[in-house]
Amino acid sequence: SGQCPVCNHQLEDSDLTEEEYNNLRERIIRDVIHGTDTFRKTSPQEFEAFQTFVENRLPFDIVIDGLNVSHIKPRKMQCENLFDAVNCLAKENARLLVLGRKHMLINSSNWKRGIMKEMQNKADFFFAENISEDDAFLLYATLRSGKHCKFVTRDFLRDHKACLADSLTRHLFRKWQRGHQISKKMFLSVFIQQPAFCYDCVVQTTGDTWHIPYKDTFEEKYSYRVPRKWLCIQQK
Repeated sequence: SGQCPVCNHQLEDSDLTEEEYNNLRERIIRDVIHGTDTFRKTSPQEFEAFQTFVENRLPFDIVIDGLNVSHIKPRKMQCENLFDAVNCLAKENARLLVLGRKHMLINSSNWKRGIMKEMQNKADFFFAENISEDDAFLLYATLRSGKHCKFVTRDFLRDHKACLADSLTRHLFRKWQRGHQISKKMFLSVFIQQPAFCYDCVVQTTGDTWHIPYKDTFEEKYSYRVPRKWLCIQQK
């Protein structure tokens, strides 16, 4: 809920203001998506086709990096991993967009035509060329869908933060990422969804009270991997 059970203070939420969101969206589309290196990873024709595809189907509730999610559990077929994710996220009648690659349409040991067809009844799919990088597609579709839209990938998106010229925009990107990126973890062979937070997981203070997010175990920190525990410190 975002409310501290110790002091009852409400934590600051992770939502950007309308102005912040619009500024971030414009900067990402200009500097990251239409930046200098985008078309080294995809052709202008392909990205234009994707933009038309998205604009004709907006808005989406969740955008899924299909290839990334398909590798979550190495011992399962890739299409089964993706099928589990789509099934899990489609339960709330969410409008899903899955970003895939064209090789997924070819019947193979990892990609079964029947499973793919069943998934396409539950979500919109866009299949990019096999050599294309899909981060720009992911960011574009999510940001064009509006503030409510979440995205699913295990990628850290660090290269894209680096493309943003000023520290304020990078800060807004990290805050937006913390509030909108859904991570996936496999535990005891069960597909577990870790939802994005509705409050911002950074150190917060109200003058005489501090709320500090922390983890029990040390691990390399990425901007979307946020702690799930909080320390409440009050000045006497």
